[in-house]
Amino acid sequence: MDALNPPFALSVSDLRKSYDGNEVVAGISFKVPPGTCFGLLGPNGAGKTTTLRCCLGLTSPDAGQITLRGYTVPTHAEKARESVGVVPQFDNIDPDFTVAENLMVYGRYFGIKNAVIRSRIGGLLDFAGLGGKESARIQSLSGGMKRRLTLARALINDPDIIFLDEPTTGLDPQARHLIWDRLKQLTARGKTLILTTHFMDEAERLCDRLAVLDHGRLVTEGAPRELIATHIEPQVVEVFGEEAASWARSRMSLGERLEIAGDTAFFYCRESTPLLTALAESPNLRYLHRAASLEDVFIKLTGRELRD
Repeated sequence: MDALNPPFALSVSDLRKSYDGNEVVAGISFKVPPGTCFGLLGPNGAGKTTTLRCCLGLTSPDAGQITLRGYTVPTHAEKARESVGVVPQFDNIDPDFTVAENLMVYGRYFGIKNAVIRSRIGGLLDFAGLGGKESARIQSLSGGMKRRLTLARALINDPDIIFLDEPTTGLDPQARHLIWDRLKQLTARGKTLILTTHFMDEAERLCDRLAVLDHGRLVTEGAPRELIATHIEPQVVEVFGEEAASWARSRMSLGERLEIAGDTAFFYCRESTPLLTALAESPNLRYLHRAASLEDVFIKLTGRELRD
């Protein structure tokens, strides 16, 4: 951390931001200890990206207090960002430069000497799975390579804190797993990660703690397993088929809670044996029995309706 040695890498208190009379961030508060991965989850329009932009000093809040690396934001945002890396939601790599030139130009924004930047490029590209691509043109890279280059670029200033806005959206499973591995390596090295994602499995794997946002408000906060234990029944039985909804409604008492979405019925249970016995007597229905997950918590707290 910086010379101020703050107890939290990021501290947000009663953050508020409105656009055209619509309050998109409505009194959010949370703290991120150094060396941890903190996740912000929420449907589209929940206020995640606006919150990140306020934390970085790129958007001025209407109210609230933000401290990043011990510096108040936005008043001292430029100083705070000296040891911060950012992986934006959409890649913004310069197509006119090679891979190495993109890293060189970005490093200069931090006032890093050319010799120092050059000394870091090889290691960063190896870290991102792009070894040997220094001279490659951006147009020749796949989508996954561009995303990994954006991650390497965010590390050029050896930041203490890295903000990642949906870092694996649009990637194939192999690329997602590689990035997950690299992010785990960063926290193992003491880096602080602040992550937004729509992938619940990603949040479960990476986050030490997370906050769920909806309609600009913080709905709940905690460790992934803690949230699952607190907010959802431990077992889920998904029943599929044309007759699933009517069958499930006639047997609601077999679970603590029932939700129906399309041709799927979701039974949330503490004891699933009676339900599974009934399903064994209904061979025309298909079902999946599994442990509850963070996605179940997310759906319960934010609803199943589609968000644009």
